[in-house]
Amino acid sequence: MYERWGKRALDVAAAAALLVLLAPVLAAAALAVRATLGRPVLFRQRRAGRGGAPFTLLKLRSMRDGAGEDAARLTPLGRWLRATALDEIPQLVNVLRGEMSLVGPRPLPPDYTPLYTPRQALRLAVRPGLAGLAQAAGRNAVPWEVRLELDARYAEAPPCLARDLRLILACLGVVLRGHGVSAPGHATMPRFAAAPGSGAEPPAARGEA
Repeated sequence: MYERWGKRALDVAAAAALLVLLAPVLAAAALAVRATLGRPVLFRQRRAGRGGAPFTLLKLRSMRDGAGEDAARLTPLGRWLRATALDEIPQLVNVLRGEMSLVGPRPLPPDYTPLYTPRQALRLAVRPGLAGLAQAAGRNAVPWEVRLELDARYAEAPPCLARDLRLILACLGVVLRGHGVSAPGHATMPRFAAAPGSGAEPPAARGEA
């Protein structure tokens, strides 16, 4: 039952409820972003969804516009928003639209897709999510190869309500502990590059991750 329609029903109900409950928090965070960074308040970026179909992901802005390293453009408010994952709240709208799920592999830019191995490409068989195996294992502190393998494992397993609930709780615990906000040695997350010898070119920098 969960496999056929329960997961989507849970996504819609939970996302709608969370948007209502978190509306005051979202409004306060948006006002803070507006005061420190100006307009626009939301960061929009194309990401690959289920089957590789592109969609526009929504986040609260955490970086200044312009060229330069992420560390230089990331604001103190932005660091806090990322640490608490409050910058991700607008993605509940993506969930309501059916572009994302509460649980699934994190959506990545479409120009990463040609760089995946067949195993890694399994992550595109399911809707991307707010929480997932890789996030529960340590968010951005998880190396790319491990992260994409965990995504593949999630995608190839049958949908399971108990597993999804455990992952949501595990990811919440990781956020509350402040673990994995950024990759070691990076302000955010390094760009994904194809395995050595694959012949694929790494994607260009795309701003906020």
